[in-house]
Amino acid sequence: MKSNILVLVRHGQSEWNKLNLFTGWKDPNLTQQGIAEASQAGEKLKDMSIKFDLMYTSVLQRAQLTGTIILEKLDQLNIPIEKNVNLNERDYGDLTGMNKDQARAEFGEEQVHIWRRSYDVPPPGGESLKNTYDRVVPYFKEKVLAQLESGKNILIAAHGNSLRSLVKYIENISEENILKFEIATGEPLFYEYISGKLKRVDR
Repeated sequence: MKSNILVLVRHGQSEWNKLNLFTGWKDPNLTQQGIAEASQAGEKLKDMSIKFDLMYTSVLQRAQLTGTIILEKLDQLNIPIEKNVNLNERDYGDLTGMNKDQARAEFGEEQVHIWRRSYDVPPPGGESLKNTYDRVVPYFKEKVLAQLESGKNILIAAHGNSLRSLVKYIENISEENILKFEIATGEPLFYEYISGKLKRVDR
Protein backbone atom coordinates (compact mmCIF):
# COMPACT_ATOMS: atom_id res chain seq x y z
CA MET A 1 0.00 0.00 0.00
CA LYS A 2 1.36 3.39 -1.00
CA SER A 3 2.35 5.79 1.77
CA ASN A 4 3.72 9.30 1.81
CA ILE A 5 5.84 11.17 4.33
CA LEU A 6 5.43 14.06 6.75
CA VAL A 7 8.67 15.35 8.28
CA LEU A 8 8.67 17.78 11.21
CA VAL A 9 11.89 19.59 12.03
CA ARG A 10 12.58 22.14 14.73
CA HIS A 11 14.81 25.02 13.66
CA GLY A 12 18.52 24.82 14.43
CA GLN A 13 19.97 26.61 17.45
CA SER A 14 19.18 30.33 17.37
CA GLU A 15 21.20 33.19 18.82
CA TRP A 16 18.70 33.46 21.67
CA ASN A 17 18.70 29.69 22.32
CA LYS A 18 22.44 30.02 22.82
CA LEU A 19 21.95 32.88 25.29
CA ASN A 20 19.21 30.94 27.17
CA LEU A 21 16.59 33.62 26.46
CA PHE A 22 12.83 33.22 26.10
CA THR A 23 12.42 33.78 22.36
CA GLY A 24 8.80 33.26 21.34
CA TRP A 25 7.83 35.55 18.45
CA LYS A 26 11.09 37.49 18.40
CA ASP A 27 13.17 36.86 15.32
CA PRO A 28 16.83 36.07 16.04
CA ASN A 29 18.85 34.28 13.40
CA LEU A 30 20.56 30.89 13.58
CA THR A 31 23.97 30.48 15.16
CA GLN A 32 26.74 28.70 13.28
CA GLN A 33 25.79 25.61 15.27
CA GLY A 34 22.17 26.08 14.18
CA ILE A 35 23.21 26.30 10.53
CA ALA A 36 25.25 23.11 10.99
CA GLU A 37 22.26 21.35 12.61
CA ALA A 38 20.02 22.29 9.68
CA SER A 39 22.68 21.12 7.24
CA GLN A 40 22.98 17.79 9.06
CA ALA A 41 19.20 17.34 8.90
CA GLY A 42 19.38 17.99 5.16
CA GLU A 43 22.12 15.39 4.75
CA LYS A 44 20.08 12.84 6.68
CA LEU A 45 17.05 13.44 4.48
CA LYS A 46 19.22 13.33 1.36
CA ASP A 47 20.49 9.89 2.35
CA MET A 48 16.85 8.77 2.54
CA SER A 49 16.08 10.09 -0.97
CA ILE A 50 12.86 11.84 0.07
CA LYS A 51 11.35 14.10 -2.57
CA PHE A 52 9.24 16.80 -0.94
CA ASP A 53 6.30 18.43 -2.71
CA LEU A 54 5.65 21.28 -0.25
CA MET A 55 7.22 22.99 2.75
CA TYR A 56 5.32 24.78 5.49
CA THR A 57 7.08 27.10 7.91
CA SER A 58 6.46 30.00 10.29
CA VAL A 59 7.01 33.68 9.58
CA LEU A 60 10.18 33.63 11.73
CA GLN A 61 13.57 33.53 10.02
CA ARG A 62 15.12 30.80 12.20
CA ALA A 63 12.53 28.29 10.98
CA GLN A 64 12.55 29.57 7.40
CA LEU A 65 16.33 29.39 7.15
CA THR A 66 16.41 25.88 8.62
CA GLY A 67 13.91 24.71 6.01
CA THR A 68 15.76 26.48 3.21
CA ILE A 69 19.10 24.91 4.19
CA ILE A 70 17.45 21.48 4.20
CA LEU A 71 15.88 22.01 0.77
CA GLU A 72 19.18 23.33 -0.57
CA LYS A 73 20.91 20.13 0.57
CA LEU A 74 18.21 18.15 -1.22
CA ASP A 75 18.38 20.32 -4.35
CA GLN A 76 14.64 20.96 -3.89
CA LEU A 77 14.51 24.75 -3.52
CA ASN A 78 11.96 24.92 -6.35
CA ILE A 79 9.06 23.46 -4.33
CA PRO A 80 6.26 25.71 -3.01
CA ILE A 81 6.87 27.15 0.47
CA GLU A 82 4.00 28.44 2.61
CA LYS A 83 4.85 30.74 5.53
CA ASN A 84 2.17 31.19 8.16
CA VAL A 85 2.00 32.83 11.58
CA ASN A 86 0.03 29.87 12.94
CA LEU A 87 3.24 27.81 12.91
CA ASN A 88 5.08 30.40 15.01
CA GLU A 89 6.61 29.50 18.35
CA ARG A 90 4.55 29.94 21.49
CA ASP A 91 4.41 33.62 22.48
CA TYR A 92 6.14 34.04 25.85
CA GLY A 93 4.62 37.48 26.45
CA ASP A 94 6.36 39.47 29.19
CA LEU A 95 9.07 36.80 29.50
CA THR A 96 10.24 37.38 25.92
CA GLY A 97 13.88 38.41 25.81
CA MET A 98 14.45 37.52 29.46
CA ASN A 99 17.20 35.10 30.47
CA LYS A 100 15.59 31.96 31.92
CA ASP A 101 17.83 32.04 35.00
CA GLN A 102 16.96 35.72 35.50
CA ALA A 103 13.25 34.87 35.26
CA ARG A 104 13.64 32.19 37.94
CA ALA A 105 15.40 34.69 40.20
CA GLU A 106 12.69 37.31 39.65
CA PHE A 107 9.52 35.19 39.72
CA GLY A 108 10.65 32.05 41.56
CA GLU A 109 11.61 28.68 40.15
CA GLU A 110 8.18 27.13 40.76
CA GLN A 111 6.28 29.92 38.98
CA VAL A 112 8.57 29.85 35.94
CA HIS A 113 8.25 26.06 35.83
CA ILE A 114 4.44 26.41 35.81
CA TRP A 115 4.59 28.92 32.95
CA ARG A 116 7.00 26.76 30.94
CA ARG A 117 5.64 23.29 31.67
CA SER A 118 1.94 23.52 32.43
CA TYR A 119 -0.45 22.91 29.56
CA ASP A 120 -2.90 25.76 30.04
CA VAL A 121 -1.27 28.44 32.24
CA PRO A 122 0.22 31.23 30.08
CA PRO A 123 2.94 33.63 31.21
CA PRO A 124 1.77 37.25 31.57
CA GLY A 125 0.77 38.58 28.17
CA GLY A 126 1.69 35.32 26.43
CA GLU A 127 0.39 31.93 25.33
CA SER A 128 0.10 28.58 27.04
CA LEU A 129 0.81 25.39 25.11
CA LYS A 130 -2.97 24.98 24.84
CA ASN A 131 -3.24 28.41 23.17
CA THR A 132 -0.50 27.36 20.76
CA TYR A 133 -2.25 24.04 20.04
CA ASP A 134 -5.50 25.89 19.38
CA ARG A 135 -3.96 27.83 16.47
CA VAL A 136 -1.51 25.23 15.12
CA VAL A 137 -3.84 22.24 14.85
CA PRO A 138 -6.73 23.91 12.96
CA TYR A 139 -4.18 25.26 10.47
CA PHE A 140 -2.67 21.78 10.08
CA LYS A 141 -6.10 20.21 9.56
CA GLU A 142 -7.13 22.84 7.01
CA LYS A 143 -3.91 23.17 5.01
CA VAL A 144 -1.61 20.20 5.51
CA LEU A 145 -3.88 17.18 5.89
CA ALA A 146 -5.48 17.75 2.49
CA GLN A 147 -2.04 17.71 0.87
CA LEU A 148 -1.13 14.48 2.66
CA GLU A 149 -4.43 12.97 1.55
CA SER A 150 -3.55 13.82 -2.05
CA GLY A 151 -0.28 11.87 -1.76
CA LYS A 152 2.16 14.74 -1.20
CA ASN A 153 5.37 14.50 0.85
CA ILE A 154 5.44 17.42 3.29
CA LEU A 155 8.21 19.16 5.27
CA ILE A 156 7.27 21.39 8.21
CA ALA A 157 10.10 23.54 9.60
CA ALA A 158 8.88 25.21 12.76
CA HIS A 159 9.45 25.54 16.52
CA GLY A 160 9.57 23.49 19.70
CA ASN A 161 6.07 24.30 20.91
CA SER A 162 4.27 24.54 17.57
CA LEU A 163 5.70 21.11 16.71
CA ARG A 164 4.92 19.78 20.20
CA SER A 165 1.31 20.81 19.53
CA LEU A 166 1.31 18.86 16.26
CA VAL A 167 2.84 15.79 17.89
CA LYS A 168 0.16 15.91 20.60
CA TYR A 169 -2.56 15.96 17.94
CA ILE A 170 -1.03 13.37 15.60
CA GLU A 171 -0.07 10.88 18.32
CA ASN A 172 -3.02 11.62 20.65
CA ILE A 173 -0.66 12.29 23.57
CA SER A 174 -2.17 13.43 26.88
CA GLU A 175 -1.79 16.99 28.15
CA GLU A 176 0.46 15.70 30.94
CA ASN A 177 2.74 13.61 28.75
CA ILE A 178 3.19 16.11 25.93
CA LEU A 179 4.87 18.47 28.41
CA LYS A 180 7.67 15.90 28.79
CA PHE A 181 8.12 15.48 25.03
CA GLU A 182 11.35 17.15 23.95
CA ILE A 183 12.22 18.04 20.35
CA ALA A 184 15.90 18.72 19.77
CA THR A 185 16.99 21.56 17.50
CA GLY A 186 17.55 20.39 13.94
CA GLU A 187 16.37 16.82 14.58
CA PRO A 188 13.70 15.55 12.13
CA LEU A 189 10.64 13.54 13.19
CA PHE A 190 9.22 11.20 10.55
CA TYR A 191 5.60 10.18 10.00
CA GLU A 192 4.12 7.87 7.39
CA TYR A 193 0.69 8.79 6.08
CA ILE A 194 -1.15 5.66 5.07
CA SER A 195 -4.87 4.86 4.85
CA GLY A 196 -5.79 8.23 6.30
CA LYS A 197 -3.57 7.93 9.38
CA LEU A 198 -0.19 9.31 10.45
CA LYS A 199 2.22 7.00 12.24
CA ARG A 200 5.65 7.98 13.59
CA VAL A 201 8.47 5.89 12.20
CA ASP A 202 12.12 5.63 13.15
CA ARG A 203 14.51 6.61 10.40
